[in-house]
Amino acid sequence: MLKTMKCPVRVVWVFRTSRYVALMTTDLSLSIEQIIEYYGARWKIEAGFKEIKQEIGSSKTQTKTPDAVSNHLNFCMMAATLIWVYADRLQDAPDRRHKIRGRSSFAFSDVRRILAEAALNPDFQSICPRPVQTPQNPFIKVLLRMVA
Repeated sequence: MLKTMKCPVRVVWVFRTSRYVALMTTDLSLSIEQIIEYYGARWKIEAGFKEIKQEIGSSKTQTKTPDAVSNHLNFCMMAATLIWVYADRLQDAPDRRHKIRGRSSFAFSDVRRILAEAALNPDFQSICPRPVQTPQNPFIKVLLRMVA
């Protein structure tokens, strides 16, 4: 029973590299494997928000009104989505710039760096060709076409 929440909880202790981590849930019907799996999925979501805040720049916004904040966050999420769509279409997985022992997968910043280099390349028009008909706002049209 957790006194602060006044309800029963289930705690699972998991040993992670050098210390124990407590995973807690109020859903008592979950198995130990399900609790660990749910926390693993939740951690990926938290890592995604960290990428949006730190790598894309969502935390550095100077917007004040609720609509401006919402628009800025939506644009940051679209930028993150575009980067991952670009990563999915790469032939080979990018090399990890900052090697971490025990991790072979690439990081968000690795893909962002590759996309920035590709965008500065004069041949970038072959990846993202200009439309035949000139739209009202070509930058937004290109972004939306890349997401689709």
